[in-house]
Amino acid sequence: MFTGIISALGRIVAVQALGSSSTHGKRLTIECPGRYLDDVNPGDSIALNGACMTVTALHAGAGQFSVDISAESLARTTGLAQMGAINLEKALRANDRLGGHLVSGHVDGIGSVTHFAQVGESWELRVLAPQGLAKYLAYKGSITVNGVSLTVNRIEDLPSGCQLSINLIPHTVHHTALGTLRPGSEVNLEIDLIARYVERMLQADPQQAIAMAP
Repeated sequence: MFTGIISALGRIVAVQALGSSSTHGKRLTIECPGRYLDDVNPGDSIALNGACMTVTALHAGAGQFSVDISAESLARTTGLAQMGAINLEKALRANDRLGGHLVSGHVDGIGSVTHFAQVGESWELRVLAPQGLAKYLAYKGSITVNGVSLTVNRIEDLPSGCQLSINLIPHTVHHTALGTLRPGSEVNLEIDLIARYVERMLQADPQQAIAMAP
């Protein structure tokens, strides 16, 4: 589990194919700042732009670690197959603060940035989410964009999807990779975990629920 509070801004410095066909994944080498890897071991989980991945190798002396990403994961995410800045978050400990919201690290869909511009001291980010995610998005609800826990300020249902508007404070822009986004950029989206369970409960057959009750 994660919280959507980015713990470091890293950089993918190498991408290596794990095979010669489209069914093979890739091995990424990620460079981290300072002593970020001091408490990390092989097998630990780190979210890369919101996608939970397993550390397969540590290169602590160089401040780097590696992960292997399957072709399936690559097909369902964006921004994990090329070099560049990337948001990092270590897995949540039981005694950590829950500063953002409950995040699983499983990407639900890929959105497209339609607008990104400064407004006053902050920035307005608009993202077009897939139509299938529209029912999970709500005013003042939570959404994870490239691993960052954010609050939805406005939603607009369009024929092409659901456009959500988000306000980014300067701290978020300067301390995450969201500041590199441009109109047309693709982003990983994860819906609020609670919304997922609410939908499941609403779909339940009332008669079945009564029959299963103690």
